[in-house]
Amino acid sequence: MSVPILVVTGFLGAGKTTFINTLLQSGHGLRIAAIVNDFGSINIDATLIGTSAEGVIGLKNGCICCSLQGDLLRTLRTVMRQTPVPELIVVEASGVADPTGIIQSLMDPVIWQSARLQTVIGVVDATDALHRMEDPLWQTQVRGSDVLLLAKGDCSTAEALSALRSRLSVAFRRTILDLSEAPSISALLELQETNRSFPRTNPVPDNRFAHAEWIYEGAIDLGAFQKVMGQLAPGLLRAKGFIRFKGQADMMLFQLSGNRATLARAEDGVDPVCRLVLIAERDKTGLDEAVGLLRRLET
Repeated sequence: MSVPILVVTGFLGAGKTTFINTLLQSGHGLRIAAIVNDFGSINIDATLIGTSAEGVIGLKNGCICCSLQGDLLRTLRTVMRQTPVPELIVVEASGVADPTGIIQSLMDPVIWQSARLQTVIGVVDATDALHRMEDPLWQTQVRGSDVLLLAKGDCSTAEALSALRSRLSVAFRRTILDLSEAPSISALLELQETNRSFPRTNPVPDNRFAHAEWIYEGAIDLGAFQKVMGQLAPGLLRAKGFIRFKGQADMMLFQLSGNRATLARAEDGVDPVCRLVLIAERDKTGLDEAVGLLRRLET
Protein backbone atom coordinates (compact mmCIF):
# COMPACT_ATOMS: atom_id res chain seq x y z
CA MET A 1 0.00 0.00 0.00
CA SER A 2 1.29 3.46 -0.91
CA VAL A 3 2.22 5.68 2.06
CA PRO A 4 0.52 9.12 2.05
CA ILE A 5 2.64 12.28 2.04
CA LEU A 6 1.63 15.62 3.56
CA VAL A 7 3.57 18.59 2.20
CA VAL A 8 3.61 21.69 4.40
CA THR A 9 4.50 24.97 2.71
CA GLY A 10 4.40 28.63 3.71
CA PHE A 11 6.48 31.77 3.77
CA LEU A 12 9.33 32.43 6.20
CA GLY A 13 8.06 32.50 9.77
CA ALA A 14 4.48 31.57 8.88
CA GLY A 15 4.26 28.87 11.55
CA LYS A 16 4.98 25.65 9.65
CA THR A 17 7.09 24.00 12.34
CA THR A 18 4.59 24.90 15.05
CA PHE A 19 1.81 23.31 12.99
CA ILE A 20 3.82 20.14 12.32
CA ASN A 21 4.72 19.73 16.00
CA THR A 22 1.06 20.20 16.97
CA LEU A 23 0.08 17.62 14.37
CA LEU A 24 2.70 15.10 15.46
CA GLN A 25 1.77 15.42 19.14
CA SER A 26 -1.97 15.02 18.58
CA GLY A 27 -2.27 11.41 19.80
CA HIS A 28 -2.70 9.97 16.30
CA GLY A 29 -0.90 6.68 17.03
CA LEU A 30 0.76 6.63 13.60
CA ARG A 31 4.40 6.01 12.68
CA ILE A 32 5.36 9.31 11.07
CA ALA A 33 8.60 10.25 9.35
CA ALA A 34 9.43 13.91 8.76
CA ILE A 35 11.63 15.41 6.05
CA VAL A 36 12.63 18.97 6.83
CA ASN A 37 14.31 21.46 4.52
CA ASP A 38 16.01 24.56 5.93
CA PHE A 39 17.67 27.43 4.11
CA GLY A 40 21.26 27.02 5.22
CA SER A 41 23.55 24.36 6.65
CA ILE A 42 22.17 24.67 10.21
CA ASN A 43 18.85 22.83 10.19
CA ILE A 44 17.01 24.34 13.16
CA ASP A 45 13.60 22.98 12.17
CA ALA A 46 14.85 19.39 12.13
CA THR A 47 15.93 19.84 15.76
CA LEU A 48 12.58 21.38 16.71
CA ILE A 49 10.63 18.49 15.17
CA GLY A 50 13.04 15.77 16.22
CA THR A 51 11.31 14.94 19.49
CA SER A 52 7.90 14.53 17.85
CA ALA A 53 8.43 12.20 14.89
CA GLU A 54 9.60 8.62 14.46
CA GLY A 55 12.48 9.83 12.32
CA VAL A 56 13.56 13.23 11.06
CA ILE A 57 15.82 13.78 8.07
CA GLY A 58 17.07 17.28 7.39
CA LEU A 59 17.79 18.56 3.88
CA LYS A 60 20.08 21.57 3.98
CA ASN A 61 21.57 24.38 1.93
CA GLY A 62 18.78 25.71 -0.16
CA CYS A 63 15.45 25.38 -1.85
CA ILE A 64 13.93 21.92 -1.77
CA CYS A 65 12.12 22.60 -5.03
CA CYS A 66 15.21 23.40 -7.08
CA SER A 67 18.68 22.21 -6.15
CA LEU A 68 17.46 19.53 -3.75
CA GLN A 69 14.94 17.63 -5.88
CA GLY A 70 17.33 14.70 -6.23
CA ASP A 71 17.99 14.72 -2.49
CA LEU A 72 14.25 14.65 -1.78
CA LEU A 73 13.69 11.59 -3.94
CA ARG A 74 16.72 9.77 -2.50
CA THR A 75 15.55 10.62 1.01
CA LEU A 76 12.05 9.29 0.32
CA ARG A 77 13.54 6.03 -0.91
CA THR A 78 15.62 5.80 2.27
CA VAL A 79 12.54 6.45 4.42
CA MET A 80 10.58 3.75 2.62
CA ARG A 81 13.31 1.20 3.39
CA GLN A 82 12.88 1.73 7.13
CA THR A 83 11.53 -1.10 9.27
CA PRO A 84 8.75 -0.77 10.07
CA VAL A 85 7.70 1.40 7.14
CA PRO A 86 6.19 4.77 8.19
CA GLU A 87 2.44 5.13 7.93
CA LEU A 88 2.72 8.81 7.00
CA ILE A 89 5.47 11.08 5.67
CA VAL A 90 5.44 14.82 6.39
CA VAL A 91 7.60 17.05 4.18
CA GLU A 92 8.23 20.57 5.49
CA ALA A 93 9.42 22.92 2.75
CA SER A 94 11.72 25.82 3.46
CA GLY A 95 10.06 29.22 3.74
CA VAL A 96 11.87 30.21 0.53
CA ALA A 97 10.63 27.15 -1.37
CA ASP A 98 8.11 27.07 -4.21
CA PRO A 99 6.06 23.87 -3.73
CA THR A 100 5.78 23.45 -7.51
CA GLY A 101 9.09 21.61 -7.61
CA ILE A 102 8.13 19.37 -4.70
CA ILE A 103 4.87 18.39 -6.39
CA GLN A 104 6.69 17.67 -9.62
CA SER A 105 9.29 15.57 -7.80
CA LEU A 106 6.61 13.55 -6.01
CA MET A 107 5.10 12.63 -9.38
CA ASP A 108 8.12 10.42 -10.02
CA PRO A 109 6.53 7.08 -11.07
CA VAL A 110 8.96 5.03 -8.97
CA ILE A 111 8.13 6.99 -5.82
CA TRP A 112 4.39 6.98 -6.60
CA GLN A 113 4.29 3.20 -6.28
CA SER A 114 5.30 3.32 -2.63
CA ALA A 115 4.56 6.90 -1.47
CA ARG A 116 1.91 9.25 -2.86
CA LEU A 117 1.34 12.96 -2.46
CA GLN A 118 -1.92 13.29 -0.58
CA THR A 119 -2.38 16.88 0.61
CA VAL A 120 -0.44 20.15 0.29
CA ILE A 121 -1.04 22.37 3.32
CA GLY A 122 -0.24 26.07 3.12
CA VAL A 123 0.37 27.82 6.44
CA VAL A 124 -0.49 31.54 6.20
CA ASP A 125 0.57 34.10 8.80
CA ALA A 126 -2.66 36.00 9.46
CA THR A 127 -0.73 39.03 10.71
CA ASP A 128 1.42 39.24 7.59
CA ALA A 129 -0.80 38.00 4.74
CA LEU A 130 -2.09 41.35 3.50
CA HIS A 131 1.47 42.63 3.29
CA ARG A 132 2.58 39.52 1.38
CA MET A 133 -0.26 39.15 -1.11
CA GLU A 134 1.66 40.75 -3.99
CA ASP A 135 4.76 38.64 -3.34
CA PRO A 136 5.17 36.11 -6.21
CA LEU A 137 6.67 33.41 -3.96
CA TRP A 138 3.91 33.81 -1.37
CA GLN A 139 1.29 33.59 -4.12
CA THR A 140 2.87 30.44 -5.55
CA GLN A 141 2.94 28.80 -2.12
CA VAL A 142 -0.75 29.57 -1.60
CA ARG A 143 -1.78 28.47 -5.10
CA GLY A 144 0.16 25.24 -4.72
CA SER A 145 -1.75 24.34 -1.55
CA ASP A 146 -4.93 22.30 -1.27
CA VAL A 147 -5.90 23.80 2.07
CA LEU A 148 -4.81 26.97 3.87
CA LEU A 149 -4.24 27.13 7.63
CA LEU A 150 -4.36 30.60 9.18
CA ALA A 151 -1.68 30.90 11.87
CA LYS A 152 -1.37 33.59 14.56
CA GLY A 153 -5.06 34.43 14.32
CA ASP A 154 -5.03 35.24 18.01
CA CYS A 155 -2.85 38.25 17.15
CA SER A 156 -5.56 39.73 14.89
CA THR A 157 -9.00 41.11 15.63
CA ALA A 158 -12.04 39.04 14.73
CA GLU A 159 -12.99 41.59 12.08
CA ALA A 160 -9.54 41.56 10.47
CA LEU A 161 -9.45 37.76 10.49
CA SER A 162 -12.90 37.52 8.88
CA ALA A 163 -11.90 40.02 6.18
CA LEU A 164 -8.71 38.09 5.47
CA ARG A 165 -10.56 34.79 5.17
CA SER A 166 -12.99 36.35 2.70
CA ARG A 167 -10.20 37.84 0.62
CA LEU A 168 -8.23 34.60 0.51
CA SER A 169 -11.34 32.61 -0.37
CA VAL A 170 -12.22 34.90 -3.28
CA ALA A 171 -8.65 35.21 -4.58
CA PHE A 172 -7.52 31.59 -4.28
CA ARG A 173 -10.66 29.45 -3.83
CA ARG A 174 -9.12 27.17 -1.21
CA THR A 175 -10.46 25.56 1.92
CA ILE A 176 -9.42 27.84 4.81
CA LEU A 177 -9.04 26.62 8.38
CA ASP A 178 -7.74 28.17 11.60
CA LEU A 179 -4.49 26.68 12.85
CA SER A 180 -5.81 26.83 16.41
CA GLU A 181 -8.56 24.44 15.32
CA ALA A 182 -6.54 22.33 12.91
CA PRO A 183 -8.26 19.09 11.93
CA SER A 184 -6.92 15.64 12.70
CA ILE A 185 -4.40 13.94 10.45
CA SER A 186 -7.09 11.70 9.00
CA ALA A 187 -9.22 14.74 8.15
CA LEU A 188 -6.27 16.52 6.53
CA LEU A 189 -5.58 13.49 4.38
CA GLU A 190 -9.08 13.82 2.97
CA LEU A 191 -8.73 17.49 2.04
CA GLN A 192 -6.78 17.21 -1.19
CA GLU A 193 -8.35 18.78 -4.24
CA THR A 194 -9.92 16.07 -6.37
CA ASN A 195 -9.32 18.20 -9.47
CA ARG A 196 -5.76 19.23 -8.55
CA SER A 197 -3.78 20.07 -11.65
CA PHE A 198 -0.07 19.55 -11.12
CA PRO A 199 1.80 22.63 -12.29
CA ARG A 200 4.27 22.32 -15.14
CA THR A 201 5.79 25.77 -14.85
CA ASN A 202 9.30 26.48 -13.66
CA PRO A 203 9.47 27.00 -9.90
CA VAL A 204 10.07 30.48 -8.54
CA PRO A 205 13.83 30.58 -7.81
CA ASP A 206 15.11 31.31 -4.32
CA ASN A 207 18.05 33.50 -5.38
CA ARG A 208 16.33 36.63 -4.02
CA PHE A 209 17.26 35.52 -0.50
CA ALA A 210 20.56 35.38 1.35
CA HIS A 211 21.44 33.76 4.64
CA ALA A 212 24.20 33.83 7.21
CA GLU A 213 25.00 31.59 10.14
CA TRP A 214 26.61 32.19 13.52
CA ILE A 215 27.94 29.43 15.77
CA TYR A 216 29.58 29.98 19.16
CA GLU A 217 30.37 27.33 21.75
CA GLY A 218 30.27 29.68 24.73
CA ALA A 219 27.55 31.58 26.57
CA ILE A 220 26.64 35.20 25.85
CA ASP A 221 25.07 38.10 27.73
CA LEU A 222 21.28 38.29 27.41
CA GLY A 223 21.03 42.08 27.41
CA ALA A 224 23.79 42.46 24.81
CA PHE A 225 22.11 39.88 22.56
CA GLN A 226 18.76 41.64 22.79
CA LYS A 227 20.41 44.94 21.90
CA VAL A 228 22.14 43.45 18.84
CA MET A 229 18.97 41.75 17.59
CA GLY A 230 17.09 45.03 18.04
CA GLN A 231 19.63 46.64 15.70
CA LEU A 232 19.43 43.81 13.16
CA ALA A 233 15.68 43.13 13.15
CA PRO A 234 14.65 45.83 10.61
CA GLY A 235 16.89 44.28 7.94
CA LEU A 236 15.92 40.64 8.52
CA LEU A 237 13.06 38.53 7.22
CA ARG A 238 13.76 35.70 9.63
CA ALA A 239 16.13 34.65 12.39
CA LYS A 240 16.01 31.45 14.41
CA GLY A 241 18.29 29.37 16.52
CA PHE A 242 19.41 28.20 19.94
CA ILE A 243 21.23 30.51 22.35
CA ARG A 244 23.04 29.88 25.65
CA PHE A 245 23.03 32.83 28.02
CA LYS A 246 25.40 33.47 30.89
CA GLY A 247 23.98 32.51 34.26
CA GLN A 248 21.26 30.28 32.77
CA ALA A 249 21.32 26.49 32.70
CA ASP A 250 18.72 26.06 29.95
CA MET A 251 19.28 26.54 26.24
CA MET A 252 16.88 29.07 24.75
CA LEU A 253 15.08 29.01 21.41
CA PHE A 254 15.15 32.41 19.69
CA GLN A 255 12.82 33.19 16.79
CA LEU A 256 12.32 36.42 14.88
CA SER A 257 9.78 36.90 12.10
CA GLY A 258 9.08 40.39 10.85
CA ASN A 259 8.81 42.63 13.90
CA ARG A 260 8.00 39.77 16.31
CA ALA A 261 10.71 38.14 18.39
CA THR A 262 10.38 35.41 21.02
CA LEU A 263 12.65 33.64 23.48
CA ALA A 264 11.53 30.32 24.96
CA ARG A 265 13.15 27.45 26.79
CA ALA A 266 14.43 24.87 24.32
CA GLU A 267 13.57 21.19 24.60
CA ASP A 268 15.90 19.00 26.62
CA GLY A 269 18.74 17.43 24.67
CA VAL A 270 19.58 20.43 22.47
CA ASP A 271 23.35 20.78 22.04
CA PRO A 272 24.67 23.54 24.34
CA VAL A 273 26.05 25.56 21.44
CA CYS A 274 24.82 28.93 20.17
CA ARG A 275 23.50 28.42 16.62
CA LEU A 276 21.67 31.16 14.75
CA VAL A 277 20.46 31.47 11.15
CA LEU A 278 19.72 34.90 9.66
CA ILE A 279 17.72 35.34 6.42
CA ALA A 280 17.26 38.58 4.45
CA GLU A 281 16.46 39.86 0.98
CA ARG A 282 19.66 39.55 -1.06
CA ASP A 283 19.52 43.12 -2.40
CA LYS A 284 18.96 44.54 1.08
CA THR A 285 21.29 42.35 3.03
CA GLY A 286 23.94 43.43 5.48
CA LEU A 287 24.46 39.92 6.80
CA ASP A 288 28.25 40.12 7.00
CA GLU A 289 27.91 43.11 9.30
CA ALA A 290 25.20 41.26 11.24
CA VAL A 291 27.47 38.31 11.90
CA GLY A 292 30.22 40.74 12.89
CA LEU A 293 27.95 42.23 15.54
CA LEU A 294 27.11 38.78 16.86
CA ARG A 295 30.78 37.85 17.06
CA ARG A 296 31.38 40.81 19.33
CA LEU A 297 29.22 38.99 21.88
CA GLU A 298 31.83 36.22 22.11
CA THR A 299 33.56 37.43 25.23
